[in-house]
Amino acid sequence: MTEPLLSVERVSCRFGGLLAVNAASLTVAAGRITGLIGPNGAGKTTLFAIISGFQRPSDGIVRYRGETITGLPPYELARRGIARTFQIVQPFAGLSVRENILVGAHLRHPKRSNALAAADLVGREVGLADLLDRAADTLTVSGRKRLELARALATEPQLLLLDEVLAGLNPTEIHEIAPTIRRLCERGISILMIEHVMQAVMSLSQHVFVLAEGCIIAEGTPAEVAADRAVVEAYLGHGAAKKLGGAHGR
Repeated sequence: MTEPLLSVERVSCRFGGLLAVNAASLTVAAGRITGLIGPNGAGKTTLFAIISGFQRPSDGIVRYRGETITGLPPYELARRGIARTFQIVQPFAGLSVRENILVGAHLRHPKRSNALAAADLVGREVGLADLLDRAADTLTVSGRKRLELARALATEPQLLLLDEVLAGLNPTEIHEIAPTIRRLCERGISILMIEHVMQAVMSLSQHVFVLAEGCIIAEGTPAEVAADRAVVEAYLGHGAAKKLGGAHGR
């Protein structure tokens, strides 16, 4: 059996008396898009923060390529090939789109000319070619989302963590950016994505984990997860699955 690229093993995170993540386990296979879904407040972003080194877990282990990376700082994980986007997009004010991407590109390309070439290539890949000289803080929501993706890609990751990269976009914008995410996977970048745009995450992901109240309550293909009664109840409330099942049976 092939070892997963990323393995999260019974990870918990406590904030005082609040158990935000409760013995959660998941895996990400190399070369695939894996979805992490769940209702608001489920603990998804906390789990992302643990994987990416921004938050230490109270318990559990995170492994990447078979090596324990639990608690390593974000800059060390970036060097190892893990990058993430953030749900709240905050470009570097006063810098152009190109300069924002350049910050990430310098991780692999110390020489400025090489970093500039890499930044321009990434900008074109995510659809920002015509906006590279624009001030980053003048971008639309869609443009900022693409820039957030570009900054992460510029570090040349092998594992990309996407935290609601489609949130706030209209259906047309989602339709335009979804193929970009699929192409990244096709060229060898493994992806773990948190997303509330259910149609998009279900169409992009090959495997999905569901987090509710800090616990993984289901996993499987998108079709399997969508049909899981526990998942329906987590989203719609207790008893919803039973009611839906009764309605479908009539």
